[in-house]
Amino acid sequence: MEAEKTDEELMLAYAGGDLLAFEMLYRRHRGMLYRFLLRNLRQRADADELFQETWSRLIGARERYRPEAKFTTWLLQIAHNLVVDRFRRQRPQASVEETEAVMRTLDAPESEQPERALSEFEQRRRLQLALEDLPEEQRLAFLLRIESGLGLEEIGEITGAGRETVKSRLRYALARIRARFAT
Repeated sequence: MEAEKTDEELMLAYAGGDLLAFEMLYRRHRGMLYRFLLRNLRQRADADELFQETWSRLIGARERYRPEAKFTTWLLQIAHNLVVDRFRRQRPQASVEETEAVMRTLDAPESEQPERALSEFEQRRRLQLALEDLPEEQRLAFLLRIESGLGLEEIGEITGAGRETVKSRLRYALARIRARFAT
């Protein structure tokens, strides 16, 4: 029995015209990619749109693909660039008062119940709120590390940040999340 092909081998096969290789890549990474987009965009419609656009960009770039980095790093780089472009086009135009009101709402404790009594749903909701409260750079680094299992160098490649910067972002993100759960 032939050993399972790596993502990089599948992408090269797809670039050579093997449509089954693309289907395998899609099946392997659609869930991870969609979660990444949804956590960053927070709106299902936006995540759906950029999910399709990411795969379209991959298809368009298939002949130029070179396995210089892990396939997942390359795929998430495409998605990250689309997310950044989306945020640049849709910069919020909120007033200082509106921004402060939203921040006060996010900082408000969600529940007065002790942590041990929280249901699994409430724990996930608190984590989601904690993630939303993180600065974009910290949230992105945290999600790439925890959900995608990427290393510091890979996260740096995707975000354009140095290894030490990525390390700091992860450390600060974890500290903020822990503080959020301590309240």
